[in-house]
Amino acid sequence: MSKVYNAEILSVGTEILLGHTTNTDAQDISLMLSEIGINVKYHTVVGDNPQRLSDCIEIAKGRADIIISTGGLGPTCDDLTKQTLARSFGLELEMNDHERECLYDYLTNRGYSKEMTENNLQQAMLPVGCTVFHNDWGTAPGCAFEKDGTIVIMMPGPPKECNAMFRTCAMPYLRSLSDEQIVSHAVHIFGQSESAIDQLFRDEMNAMTNPTMAPYAKESDCLLQITAKAGSVEEAEKMMQPVIEHVCSVLGDVVFGIDIECVEERVMQLLKEKNMTFSAAESCTGGELAKRFTDMPGASEFFLGGVTTYTNGAKSKLLGIDPALIEEKGAVSFEVAKEMAERVRELIGTDMGVGVTGLAGPDGDGVHEVGTVFVALATADGTFVRELHVGDRRTRSYIRRVSGNYVFDMMRRYMQGLEVIND
Repeated sequence: MSKVYNAEILSVGTEILLGHTTNTDAQDISLMLSEIGINVKYHTVVGDNPQRLSDCIEIAKGRADIIISTGGLGPTCDDLTKQTLARSFGLELEMNDHERECLYDYLTNRGYSKEMTENNLQQAMLPVGCTVFHNDWGTAPGCAFEKDGTIVIMMPGPPKECNAMFRTCAMPYLRSLSDEQIVSHAVHIFGQSESAIDQLFRDEMNAMTNPTMAPYAKESDCLLQITAKAGSVEEAEKMMQPVIEHVCSVLGDVVFGIDIECVEERVMQLLKEKNMTFSAAESCTGGELAKRFTDMPGASEFFLGGVTTYTNGAKSKLLGIDPALIEEKGAVSFEVAKEMAERVRELIGTDMGVGVTGLAGPDGDGVHEVGTVFVALATADGTFVRELHVGDRRTRSYIRRVSGNYVFDMMRRYMQGLEVIND
């Protein structure tokens, strides 16, 4: 794209404003737009009110090249996004016969309803001349049109529908706006903050025009997005390759992967390569390690089981840890974390065992501050234990999440032959 496009995401739904629904659509779309070099300048949330929605559209028209709406495309009386956007751009709505037939098939022939009610038909009413995005994941189709120099894209609100439709339909549409190809890769980092990455590469990033680099913070890790624009995908890839190699060389072993979702995904890759298995004994994480790993298909081949020993009694009864050790050292301790990892490895018979025990808050134990966590990795080469202090002002979910990242990163480092505990 020779032109740099600026986008505004307009999320429609009173349920978002009231906090009943988390606005994951805007997050997902922003991430996808970064892949093709489109800058998201604004996130706007507005309730199901046609006048307020019209006002937001008028503001967006004055400051964005691309307006992307989510929500309000369904059959109910408060689904007014499509009608309001069409009116704001002087377009009429017309019945799309193909989408009407698809709706009829979806609602009647698949057993959802004996008949298609009149209000369902409004989902098949679309702006004249628009590009239709068929909804293979629900009922309401999306669409796109260009009018008065502004590109408008409408997406359904349910996250599974919105995410899949945007990647499958809207991304190709946006790519087609130019003969140029935009390609992006994300270098994923654990062990360096976004500010530290910025400090390392600031001068280079400021001097770069194509390719470009930009750091982004995630909940408990970060990434460096590298994007190039060229006449072909191959040319863009060739431009980015030396930049990626340079970045990985500078950052070293804190890079855990490129274009992957999370550190546990990298652990899965390494477990496959090494033909290894692991088990987990969890306390403060409450089973989150097991959940995160088993969210990935194929996890059962490598994760053979685990226990959530949330109390001292459970640590003794399920893992066989001596109550006297727990009494002497405390449940939150180097020694107990080590025992947890070693005993779960032995009990389940895996190549690696992990143990995690700590204080997720809000109360301390009179000895340690909230956010103190001990994570351990038991292997055939010995047991590694790390003491973490991840912040007494953090939320329980953050402490659990970052503790899990440290556990998975220790596994990654061990399987890659790196120093397991690296400050």
